[in-house]
Amino acid sequence: MDSQSAVPNLEGQTFMRLQNLITTEQTTDTFHQRATTIPSCTGKRCLGSLMQIPEKIKRENGLKPKELVIKEATEFLQEYYASIRKEGSEAHLKRKADVIEEIQAKGLYDLTEQELTYGARLSWRNASRCIGRIQWSNLHIFDARDAVTATDMYDAIISHLKYGTNNGNLRSAMTIFPPRANDSHDFRVWNIQLVRYAGYEQPDGSVIGDPANVEFTKICESYGWKGKGGMFDVLPLLLQANGEDPELFEIPSDLVLEVPISHPEYEWFEELKLRWYALPAVSCLLLDIGGVEFPACPFNGWYMVTEIGARDFGDENRYNLCKPVAQRMKLDTRTETTLWRDKAIVEINCAVMHSFLKHGVTLVDHHSTSNSFMQHLQNEQKLRGGCPADWVWVVPPISGSATKVFHQEMLNYKIKPSLEYQVDAWKIHRRKTPIKTKEGKFKDIAKMVRLSTELMAKALAKRIKATILYSTETGTSERYGKMLKKLLDLAFDAKIYCLENYDFNNLDYENLVFVVTSTFGNADPPHNGEEFDKHLRHRLHSYHVQNQELVYFTIFLQTDNINCCREDYNALNDYGTRILNVKYSVFALGSRVYGDNFCAFGRFIDASLHKMGAERICPLGEGDELCGQEESFKIWADNALRTACNTFSIDLNSDFKTTNTLLTTVPAWSESNYRLVHKEKKPIKPLIEALSKIHSKKIQSATVISVTSLQSTTSLHYTILVKLDKGNNSSLNYAAGDHLSIFPGNDPEIVDALLTKLTDGQSPDTPIQMEYLNNEKNWTVDNHIPPIFTLREAFSRFVDISTPPTPQFLQYLVNQAKDEKEKSHLEELAKGQDEYEDWKFYENPNILDVIDKFPSLQIQSTLLLSKLPRLKQRYYSISSSMAMFPNEIHITVGVVQYYTKSGKLCRGVCSNWLNSLKEGATIHCFTKAAPSFQMPSNNSIPIIMVGPGTGIAPFRSFWQQRAIEEDNSSNNFGDMVLYFGCRTPVKDDIYREELEDCVNKKVIKEVYKAYSRAPDEPKQYVQDILSQNGNEVLAMLLDDDGHIYVCGDVSMAAGVTRAIQNILIDYGQFSQEDALEMTKNLKKNGRYHEDIFGLTLRTAEVTEKNRRASQR
Repeated sequence: MDSQSAVPNLEGQTFMRLQNLITTEQTTDTFHQRATTIPSCTGKRCLGSLMQIPEKIKRENGLKPKELVIKEATEFLQEYYASIRKEGSEAHLKRKADVIEEIQAKGLYDLTEQELTYGARLSWRNASRCIGRIQWSNLHIFDARDAVTATDMYDAIISHLKYGTNNGNLRSAMTIFPPRANDSHDFRVWNIQLVRYAGYEQPDGSVIGDPANVEFTKICESYGWKGKGGMFDVLPLLLQANGEDPELFEIPSDLVLEVPISHPEYEWFEELKLRWYALPAVSCLLLDIGGVEFPACPFNGWYMVTEIGARDFGDENRYNLCKPVAQRMKLDTRTETTLWRDKAIVEINCAVMHSFLKHGVTLVDHHSTSNSFMQHLQNEQKLRGGCPADWVWVVPPISGSATKVFHQEMLNYKIKPSLEYQVDAWKIHRRKTPIKTKEGKFKDIAKMVRLSTELMAKALAKRIKATILYSTETGTSERYGKMLKKLLDLAFDAKIYCLENYDFNNLDYENLVFVVTSTFGNADPPHNGEEFDKHLRHRLHSYHVQNQELVYFTIFLQTDNINCCREDYNALNDYGTRILNVKYSVFALGSRVYGDNFCAFGRFIDASLHKMGAERICPLGEGDELCGQEESFKIWADNALRTACNTFSIDLNSDFKTTNTLLTTVPAWSESNYRLVHKEKKPIKPLIEALSKIHSKKIQSATVISVTSLQSTTSLHYTILVKLDKGNNSSLNYAAGDHLSIFPGNDPEIVDALLTKLTDGQSPDTPIQMEYLNNEKNWTVDNHIPPIFTLREAFSRFVDISTPPTPQFLQYLVNQAKDEKEKSHLEELAKGQDEYEDWKFYENPNILDVIDKFPSLQIQSTLLLSKLPRLKQRYYSISSSMAMFPNEIHITVGVVQYYTKSGKLCRGVCSNWLNSLKEGATIHCFTKAAPSFQMPSNNSIPIIMVGPGTGIAPFRSFWQQRAIEEDNSSNNFGDMVLYFGCRTPVKDDIYREELEDCVNKKVIKEVYKAYSRAPDEPKQYVQDILSQNGNEVLAMLLDDDGHIYVCGDVSMAAGVTRAIQNILIDYGQFSQEDALEMTKNLKKNGRYHEDIFGLTLRTAEVTEKNRRASQR
């Protein structure tokens, strides 16, 4: 063969074909075009088997030239932003400009935590000599760039050892110390590996211990270390911070997990007294990310058996055990033809494999690892068009041709980010101070060890970050999230974010995530969780959801199953869709009033994260607002903290007994650290601006046209039609089926009464500002409410004074009670247990009721203003169509009034407020899309509408929309059929005239009505008349592929579902199982739509029923 063709010239070549010599399959590597260096091999020489290719890859100190840093930073940022699908975005371009400016100023730049994590994982992915890279995306990153001293480095390494070792269930991790900043301030770990055995050279040239470590053992001894002279003495850590002289630190013996080596068949093997450490943590390499170099970046995976058995124990320049083992096996070692070396090395590997498995320590065999690397090659070929691989290093040291990698052609090239070899630290360091005597130095070392061990847990707590995400409509999830943060701060660096303020792309780079969320309506996210929900669904669909109708999922609540409505999802193993290396747990809030949709959004997040590869560290927690929600949260929070500490090998403070004490401790509030300041000369902001600010939402305004009663004055219930003028405000545009969110006002009678109970004597109508004393003892404006307000306005529009106070708020009141019996009673209620739940259910007390019940309370207005939740918006189905009323919004409102078990009359805040409004009044609101409750885009599809009472509200928008469409089109329209229910035909039959007109004009084919309280008639509900029309319902759903829409309370919706199932059984000859599956499929495929609400005119009845069920 011509020598010039023996090695292809890759420079300028766009692809390279690689063949598997067993299967003959070929792949084409194009990824090598991104290689950072030109291969050194030529047609006359191959350098592939050299340990170090003679290029300038062993850099010493000093920064790269600015031009090179800018080039590498630009390339890295482009790759990073492409990975989060933001390449070329405003954020990308701004970050690039900022980085270039920073490099021009100081020669380097600071990587964000996300960039650091991404780059570190890629460096392992790009490491061509590593056979175990398939786990690259699971690499856990400890960001130790804030280290200043060698002791800081030691603390971080101890944390790394604890996390990585994990009692034998090894976890891959990398700790990254400060980057190279100039010529003489490197941070370095002088050890080749964090754990390594000493090698003691004897006068005759022999070595006790590991011969590979003789030189480093002498270095350690020169810095004062005294070894025991044994075969397996763990070397100390020699750590250099900021270019200073290195310092010695002993590794606590309980952190070095060692495995005694025995053999499954040869009992004499134990007589060799061999052992080996569990954690292979390489600490001598340099990490290069985007032009920034990190000379200290110890990282670990886990051992492949041959690394210990064949190399560490078998190599002649290591422990050289082949001959001793062969002699024990009684093999003939006089000649190589007996293959005694091969037999001995196999048995040594068998012993290592047996021992690690026996002691429950992670270890992989070379055949399984070879198979996984072949899978990695396939993955990388698909994802990146190739994979750098050094065949000489990848093929295991024994059984080479018996492994699959032996027969695979590979292409070796260097891609950045990368891990680079560097000159041994002791060869280039110049000592700055004389060496102390060995005795004195070692005393100092011992002292450092004791000090560092004491600080170890605290240092780890600062290093591990925990992210708490919450989503809420009423503020409860936010309150629980803050309680959880207080708890996690015991052991972690906890941060809390509302889901709408959290960058979803950061999820890939989190270590530990807790989600606390409620569910809005019928399985939907709260409004501030909608964007997160979209991103999560997008991710689940492998990015096919974009610009399409949102796909909704049915979650089988007893499993982790997620079934997609539009398409099966088969690509979760794709790196681009998986969320790896994230530990998480979810607490979901809900009400069992919603039946199967109880806690649905929280359950969806929990199941989705699990499906995409995140690790659930403790089970989903669920809290029912009807009974025991607070106690359920406390139990989950306690479990979450303890499990997280165990996961990250963190020891809780020995004084810590239970979370209950911490979660029930009165938070910081006192009369002395809050104050109200008069601001008569400063203008009060318009209400719409104030509401927009505190709710972080662009709120709009509409004007009341009319408020009209829809029922007879003799009816026991009261339903109103509210018509609003939105003008030409496009921000209030909507589609049929959408919701209107309204910010109401509190009952003026309750507000006035409350103002008289306050003890600080403030005028209710004087402009004031609330301030608190911050940690720096400076008075700061409290942003819980607007900066300038009056007390009357605050208690009317900003603060929720009607919802029963939470146990946490009752804790504040304990110290405000002057009577000891009242104080004791409040303390019991503040525990949030059975007495509180019964009190809340039977009395439904607002804050005024509490003050009346405990008359010795001395209440300051600042306590209520700062600690009561904000008054939240309420949602109503829109009852009009923009096609018919382009500048109006109509809503149908049931005015809520009911008596509690204790006889108290309760009034719904928003419905009664709306009922009090006059023409011309202003309403502050915004529209909320309901994508799962839209009319079919194909007008020929028939529609069944089921809506008793105010459940008819969205269907008014449907029939108005259809009326206009039929007037403007000659197309064939599918039939619309309405099933409506109310109490009596005379008093409660709302929209009767409109419906008769629609039937006459053939907009609606038929209206079926059920009356539950008609005189001299049996009770009938919508589900009953559905069943009576079973043939028609079956034909519309099955023969004509129709859609069914159900709006109303949960119990009605459940009854309708059962009715549809019975129709399938009775009229369609379905089995019970098939009928159940069919209704599930209708919902899953977007043909069975539900708009379910919990608060109804039967609230007390429904609540009591579900509360009894939740207590069982």
